[in-house]
Amino acid sequence: MSGLSDLLLPLLLLGIPAYGLWRGVPLFAAFAAGAEEGLRLSLRIFPYLLGMLLAVGIFRAGGALDVLLQLLQPLVAWLGLPAEVLPLALLRPLSGSGALGLTAELLQTHGADSFIGRLAAVMQGSTDTTLYVLSVYFGAVGIRDYRYALPLGLTADAMSFLAAFFFCSLFWG
Repeated sequence: MSGLSDLLLPLLLLGIPAYGLWRGVPLFAAFAAGAEEGLRLSLRIFPYLLGMLLAVGIFRAGGALDVLLQLLQPLVAWLGLPAEVLPLALLRPLSGSGALGLTAELLQTHGADSFIGRLAAVMQGSTDTTLYVLSVYFGAVGIRDYRYALPLGLTADAMSFLAAFFFCSLFWG
């Protein structure tokens, strides 16, 4: 099986252009058109991305994250959730790169095979950057009324964190 997985990427990289040539697709023109469309999309979503990254930076640097962590500390202790993963739970809906940095820090501090390391990895992989998705992608297509998207996305994130804690406790706790 390992041999097949080692060949899969090169086969795709050669197979897709070969199929395009076989179908008579002008490959370079199609590539250039796709690159141009991607560049236009990048320019269109850049203001939303910049605004979101600025808001996350202000949230963290201004101390709002620390205040929120202090407010949630009694609930975390009551649930038995390791306090070390709480910043990850709060930052993940805001920033994927910030959450990835926290996950890397938790893995380096506690080890990848520790309960906290495994829990951080499962939490990182089981949620999405809800506010990033709403601001960047909804903004890029012009959706201004999020209606139920924000509460549902944050509820899904919370349930994912709790499920990650439950299953990690079940398998490794």
